[in-house]
Amino acid sequence: MKNLYINNRFFFTLIGVGILYVFAFFFSILMIVGHVALLIVFLAAMVDYLLLFREKNGVSAQRILPEKLSNGDENPVKVDIKNNYSFKIYTKIIDEIPFQFQKRDFLIEKQIESGKNTLFQYILEPKERGEYSFGALNIFVSSPLGFVSKRFTFQKDTLLPAYPSFIHLRKYELMALQNEFLLGGIKRVRKLGHTMEFEQIKDYVPGDDIRTINWKATSKTNRLMVNQFQDEKSQRIFMLIDKGRTMKMPFAGLSLLDYSINASMALSHIILKKGDRAGMMTFSKKTENKVAADNKSGQLRKISEALYNIKTDFFESDYNRLYQDVKYSVNQRSLVLLFTNFETLDALNRQMKYLRGIAKNHLLVVVFFKNSELQTLLHKNPESMQEIYDEVIAEKFEFEKKLIIQELRKYGIYSVYTLPENLNVDVINKYLEIKARGIL
Repeated sequence: MKNLYINNRFFFTLIGVGILYVFAFFFSILMIVGHVALLIVFLAAMVDYLLLFREKNGVSAQRILPEKLSNGDENPVKVDIKNNYSFKIYTKIIDEIPFQFQKRDFLIEKQIESGKNTLFQYILEPKERGEYSFGALNIFVSSPLGFVSKRFTFQKDTLLPAYPSFIHLRKYELMALQNEFLLGGIKRVRKLGHTMEFEQIKDYVPGDDIRTINWKATSKTNRLMVNQFQDEKSQRIFMLIDKGRTMKMPFAGLSLLDYSINASMALSHIILKKGDRAGMMTFSKKTENKVAADNKSGQLRKISEALYNIKTDFFESDYNRLYQDVKYSVNQRSLVLLFTNFETLDALNRQMKYLRGIAKNHLLVVVFFKNSELQTLLHKNPESMQEIYDEVIAEKFEFEKKLIIQELRKYGIYSVYTLPENLNVDVINKYLEIKARGIL
């Protein structure tokens, strides 16, 4: 009986019978009608019970989950339900989704014909890495009478990990191969340098480096011909992820740390597809989650596991320790992308000597973030004195960020200053630009 549930229709019907009994005090004929109605209600409820409970496996259902969840993305969860009864049923589906989503009003209603099945899906968007525990998939089934329901329970206690964003890796790969992003991120860049690995001789087109003109081939064909060289491969690309205090700030539910982790995952995929070597490490009080730069099979899985296992207490970051570890663990000149966040010029100046130390031996790109909330204040017309104050403060912070970019540029350090939601596009854009310019 623990799976028996009485529906509201039964109680509403009893209320109607009760009203008949009330009127029976004034019209005695209604007393007999009330008795008959009450008997019919209880007989109908009994028939309803027998219809639902005589069939042990009246409903079969399955929750179809992905192998793992993609953090920060929309993940489809499918539910397949089959009606094994000989009549049409009305179902209420309550899936016990993980507590991290804080969704307490989950309810999906479906009608299923006899012998038929229905397949539908709902969307989950995790905002943090880690393990997500699904409870039971509860199916409450009612017959056309609708007085009682029977609960069916399926797939209790399913555990699913949420990894750094991987759903859109293929999309980024296709965009990178075309060297342009549909969202306006990437455009074709004229190469300023090249390696000495010869590929072919081709016709000259405006924008080609005149230093690559092949005069012998030009004299033979009587038109300008240039040597084409292959992009240099097996270059080392390191991603340094700050997991200190400044990366705790959340935007749209994701912390800056998780935005950086997702971007590192997407960038690693592109780096390996381009034939370069991808590596990473994280730092706060000390450096952790180290993955040596490589492009062997399985490297992306190593980076994915390292990114998934990042844990932090958001302490103040030690750039001195970072500088020492980079100096001794990254021996060859590499492209180093530092994911961090400097809010003020003073904060940058405190760490500048360590950044300059890294930039002395490597090509350093500092990736830091625009404040999405402040950006909204900069693009609206203030109407009150308070809104004017807010806009002035937002402009002050934005000007401070521009000073940070200028200070980095002064010491030959590149930068990517972007909104958190545009991070993946912009950081891949910068990598492709550096590759195209041949400045590594």
